[in-house]
Amino acid sequence: MAGEKWYAQGLRFSCTQCGNCCSGEPGYVWATKEEISRIAAFLGRTDGWLDKQHLRRVGLRYSLTEKPDGDCVFLKRENGKSLCTIYDVRPLQCRTWPFWDENLRTPEAWDAAHVKCPGMNSGKHHDYVQIEITRTRRSW
Repeated sequence: MAGEKWYAQGLRFSCTQCGNCCSGEPGYVWATKEEISRIAAFLGRTDGWLDKQHLRRVGLRYSLTEKPDGDCVFLKRENGKSLCTIYDVRPLQCRTWPFWDENLRTPEAWDAAHVKCPGMNSGKHHDYVQIEITRTRRSW
């Protein structure tokens, strides 16, 4: 129930295009086969797949690749802003930031994520229902 969650009154978040959620420590941006196909079509690839420059296999799953500096391969920086070049078809993992379970576990976890994300705690108010819909989404 909303009364049991520390964020029951909602949270504020608006993307500032800082790119911090798309860069940094090595990690994974998981993409399903359906998402890979959408990205490939968006990029004009007729084979419906991405090459090793854009995609890597991790066990039984797929992750977008990173540039040597830690940026997502699809992150473009210019004029002090960071832009996702596949924004319209970005994977669900990207679409649901910052409303991830790990960030919503406690107020302290949220605050720790806020250190790297200036869009958290500012901008648009997201009510509890909106947050839960985003947090529990399994496909787009």
